[in-house]
Amino acid sequence: MIALLILFHVYFVSFTDKPEKTAPQLSPRAVEQRAKWNIPTDAMDYPVSGMYLNQVRQAGAKVHHVSRWFNGATVEMDSLTAEKIAALKFVTGVEMTRDDNDAAVYAPLKNRMRSQADEDFRRTDKQLATYNLTPLHEAGFEGQGILMAICDGSFYNANTLSCFRQKDLELGHYDLTDDAEDFYGYTGEHGTRCLSVISGIQDSYYSAASKAQYYLMRSEESETESPKEMDNLVAALEKADSLGVNVFSVSLGYAKFDKTEWSLPKSALDGITTRVSRAATIAARKGMLVCVAAGNEGNDENWRTMSVPADADSILTVGAVGTDSIIGKFSSWGPSADGRIKPEVCAVGVAATLINSNGTIVQSNGTSYATPLLAGMAAALWSALPNENAMQIRDRIIRSADRYTTPDTKQYGYGIPDAWKAYKMSIPTGVEDVQGNKVQCTKVMENGVLYLMYQGAKYNVQGQRMK
Repeated sequence: MIALLILFHVYFVSFTDKPEKTAPQLSPRAVEQRAKWNIPTDAMDYPVSGMYLNQVRQAGAKVHHVSRWFNGATVEMDSLTAEKIAALKFVTGVEMTRDDNDAAVYAPLKNRMRSQADEDFRRTDKQLATYNLTPLHEAGFEGQGILMAICDGSFYNANTLSCFRQKDLELGHYDLTDDAEDFYGYTGEHGTRCLSVISGIQDSYYSAASKAQYYLMRSEESETESPKEMDNLVAALEKADSLGVNVFSVSLGYAKFDKTEWSLPKSALDGITTRVSRAATIAARKGMLVCVAAGNEGNDENWRTMSVPADADSILTVGAVGTDSIIGKFSSWGPSADGRIKPEVCAVGVAATLINSNGTIVQSNGTSYATPLLAGMAAALWSALPNENAMQIRDRIIRSADRYTTPDTKQYGYGIPDAWKAYKMSIPTGVEDVQGNKVQCTKVMENGVLYLMYQGAKYNVQGQRMK
């Protein structure tokens, strides 16, 4: 008997339209928030055609994810099935996103860690003080009423560590991968560490947003590095939107893949070339504050720049500094390929204090940890200003940063935010005239973006007149 080996690959299949106008699948919280901030429902919110999906399945494909924003699906199938599906009249494209011929084992960056058992001060004081978050905590704002999503690749023991208070704060978890491991089993502890700087409380350890509720989402696959993982992250962003998540924190990035021909050129880091970067911007326009790690390639002279979706527009890309406010040499550089300032802001990611999967308080390096610290600050700030929208909170954070008036286009961006200053500042209340005086104006929302109207002209929240 001859055994035939049939290789199944992963593809993204794009559809022509959405012929069935069924109701958007948004949670009551998501619907309420859309109404609160005048964010209209549009074609992106309608589900993908069930008829199209059924025909794809009948052709022999296994559907992994369905993307309403990009009107398509991530599917697993062999090459002959891919050809058959590409010929369907409602299919506009079939793009391979993972090749299982020769999947290399992906080795994640190993971060330096050391025990802090000899420290006799509250170990997180310095990193919270770096962006002046403690006064906001003391005023009673610690993320209550804010819903977060932490997206990563591994949450080992995150369901058992008492520092996370799962009964009160964790609302659930979603695995967007096809690895099939136990969600909280050992595929690594990177996500557990990231969660700890947002939500952990233990002994002398205190986190950035200890009263925010959260969902955990797994999109990074443990054994390969392929474009399919970017579509996993798209699925996570869409799920978070449907749940009414306010702040989305992701410490993942993509540029180099197992197959070198799939790796991205620097020119692709323009916010629009990849689906995942476009998805991050869509999420922001639909009312979510998306925080993304800049990456740890600053020491790589042949690359140095960030990865996707850190290049997305309307998000907060986060670089890493120490408690001395000096940028980490590993922190990836900007600007984006189209010249936008990246990272926008920085938080502590050099010797960041966090909790390991065994409950030990340690320190480690990475923009991975700066990002949830910044996201936690955003949640705390938003809990103090619940009537503002995501773009207003983002604007406050950027305006409060120490380099706001003289941004650095390569490493610091606008610099290190000041949480208390962001809370106290009165913005956006108007735009400056040519003499620098504040003038009163009217706020308007268009497609989830805040604008200011003054004497018949429209301005963005930075005071720049729109054409």
